[in-house]
Amino acid sequence: MSTSPPDWMRPDSLSPLDDKLGIRITDYDPDRLVATMPVAGNEQPFGLLHGGATCALVETIGSVAAAIGAGPGKQVVGIELNASYLRAATSGTVTAVCTPVRRGRTLSTFLIEVTDDAGRPTATARLTCMTLNAGT
Repeated sequence: MSTSPPDWMRPDSLSPLDDKLGIRITDYDPDRLVATMPVAGNEQPFGLLHGGATCALVETIGSVAAAIGAGPGKQVVGIELNASYLRAATSGTVTAVCTPVRRGRTLSTFLIEVTDDAGRPTATARLTCMTLNAGT
């Protein structure tokens, strides 16, 4: 990990779903967050990585990026997710790289590219998050 999470971010900030899917953030650089997820255990009946698992990976990394941008005392919620599937992943690990398009006070948008172990694109997505005061 080249960039650690911010000191104020809780160590248990990933959800129980993220744990079930095996999602791990490997770099917390606010300009280029990186996360991984195994294909095994996350397939649909035909042995391909499930699109819903890919969307969970994308939503997780984008939401963490938005939370880092929002800072302590704020919470973020996804309000729009658009995903396109480009190639099937059938084994190994997929890696998601999240880069900001726009960081605003209330809305932030991110592009997320998902690749397989060979570096081939498997999905691309755009996530927009809304920033709220904590407890709102």
